[in-house]
Amino acid sequence: MFSKEVTVNNQVGLYARPATFFIQKANEFRSTIMVEKENRKVNAKSLLGVLSLGITKGTVINISAEGSDEEEAVNALCTLVASNFGE
Repeated sequence: MFSKEVTVNNQVGLYARPATFFIQKANEFRSTIMVEKENRKVNAKSLLGVLSLGITKGTVINISAEGSDEEEAVNALCTLVASNFGE
């Protein structure tokens, strides 16, 4: 298992459009990927799950993955979040 913490800094947090980009990126990998906020963990490939966390600007999230491409998956998602989803 590989995991990293990252702070969401874009204006709207992880809602609607940014959440869609996040899930699309997560689905590019074979590993099981989870997103955690305040001890609540959801599947990073589930739009409803990610939206249910209510991730707003300034929130620190933990992204973890387990599988053959776990490190690549976590790094790619952290890079996406750090880039403010291209906004």
